[in-house]
Amino acid sequence: MAVSVKIDDVLKGRVQHLAVARQRSSHWIMREAIARYVDQEEARENVKQAAVAAWEGYQQTGLHATFEEADAWLAELESGKPAEPPKCHP
Repeated sequence: MAVSVKIDDVLKGRVQHLAVARQRSSHWIMREAIARYVDQEEARENVKQAAVAAWEGYQQTGLHATFEEADAWLAELESGKPAEPPKCHP
């Protein structure tokens, strides 16, 4: 699908400069930039939705893990040990 996007001359020059430096077309640079932005924003939205779902689950059940439990679990993972996540409790 063809789309027209108006950009100012400064940004156009930056895109053209980068395209030359990368040996790509300006079109490729802009498509890549848009794709990366959309990927980033979709990931951010997924995290937001997961947080909302987790909060709603907590409000319904009261099940949770404490900071200390989560911190200990993450410390084990960071040290390279396989570790099960803490069990949720009321």
